[in-house]
Amino acid sequence: MDDLVLVIGNKNLSSWSLRPWLLLANAEIPFREEVLLFGSQQWKEKVQKDAPTGRVPVLRHGDLRVWESLAICEYVAELFPDKKLWPEDRAARAVARAISCEMHAGFAALRHECPMNLVLRKTDHVLSAAAAADALRVEQLIDDRLARSGGPFLFGTHFTIADAMYAPVVTRFISYGLPRSKAMHSFADALFELSAMNRWVEGARAERST
Repeated sequence: MDDLVLVIGNKNLSSWSLRPWLLLANAEIPFREEVLLFGSQQWKEKVQKDAPTGRVPVLRHGDLRVWESLAICEYVAELFPDKKLWPEDRAARAVARAISCEMHAGFAALRHECPMNLVLRKTDHVLSAAAAADALRVEQLIDDRLARSGGPFLFGTHFTIADAMYAPVVTRFISYGLPRSKAMHSFADALFELSAMNRWVEGARAERST
C-alpha cells in the first residue's frame, strides 16, 4: 500500500487539519505529516498542487488526493475497517454521521468569533447571540451523547470520527473561557488524556516559540 501523507496547516490554528490528524494518530495508522504554515512561501508554492480548493487538509495516497476533513476521515475508515472508526451499531453510526455533518456544515458564528487558537487563554470573551446559540447547541449535543453513551467519548469507550470532528470546538471553549457543562469538562478531559492530542498541542506550542 502506498504511504499516506497528510498535508496540514498550522497546528495552533488549523482546526480542520486537527480532525483527520487526530483520527489517524490516535488509531495508530501510519502516515507522514507535511506542514504548510499559513502565508509562508512553502504554502504559496505547494498548497495548490495538492488541493483544488487551495486549502488544507489534503490526504495524498499514491496518485489520489482527498480534500475536506470529513471526506478524509471517511476514506481512512474504509481503508482500515479493523480500526472501527465509526460506531459498529448501525443506528449509532447513523447518528455519528449526522452530528459529524452538522459540525462540518454548521456553527459558523462560533467559528468566526472564536477561531481555533490552542495557546490562547481568555476569560472575558463575549459572544454574539448567534455564536452563543451555536455554543449552546454544541454543549447540549455533547451532554446528550455522553448521557446516552456513558462516555468518555461521544459513542462510548472507543474514539470515533465523531470525536475527532468535535475535538477542535472543545479547544475553543477552553481558549475563550466559555462556560462548560460537567459533560463538556468530562469530554475535554478525555480528549486531552489522549497521547495524540497532547502531541498535537506540543506541536502548536513549538510553532509559537519559533
